[in-house]
Amino acid sequence: MDVLQGTVLFRGMAETEIREALDSLGAFQRSYSKGEAVLHAGSTTRRIGLVLSGSVTVESNDMWGNRTVLDVIGRGEFFAETYAFLRNEPLLVDVAANEDSRVLFLEIGSLAESAAARPWQVKLLGNLLTITAHKNLALSGRAFHTAPKTARGRILAYLNSVSVKKHAKEFDIPFDRQQMADYLSLERTALSKELGRMRREGIIAFRKNRFTIL
Repeated sequence: MDVLQGTVLFRGMAETEIREALDSLGAFQRSYSKGEAVLHAGSTTRRIGLVLSGSVTVESNDMWGNRTVLDVIGRGEFFAETYAFLRNEPLLVDVAANEDSRVLFLEIGSLAESAAARPWQVKLLGNLLTITAHKNLALSGRAFHTAPKTARGRILAYLNSVSVKKHAKEFDIPFDRQQMADYLSLERTALSKELGRMRREGIIAFRKNRFTIL
């Protein structure tokens, strides 16, 4: 329950309201192994997913084998909320476990069919609007990060935005190197070479997914 109360979806809700919401929305949990598919492109869903432990990636995989990482969803964060509301709209993305993970599913598609809104429903819908707004900002951010034509421009745009968001020049990013390359629409070798050059030039320092802007 502590995990749920700390999430945006249940913000401002008492424990009794959260329990009522879980019962009404048919909540259930499922565990996934690293790399296991959670949702497939082309399928539909009425359920929103809340990551209770681990993390999942939201990615676009085309028929030619190209993979683009759109987001990494960590503990306490949600995915598929837009598709859950639209219900019959096929997913354009895949969701896969980034590591061994546990996910709570809630059938929020049913909220659109409720004739009379109870207090917890009003709060939940308001919180869902906040989540959707943040997701739109994240997608806009990715467009900004991939706009520069050079690898260095994309790397700097991304690292700068993370630094601004975290109010720090030293921070962790949620991606490994391959995921970072996919997110920035770069070849991994090109990303690694450019990161190496930037480190030698004293622009950045890094170790695994921890970066410092110098």
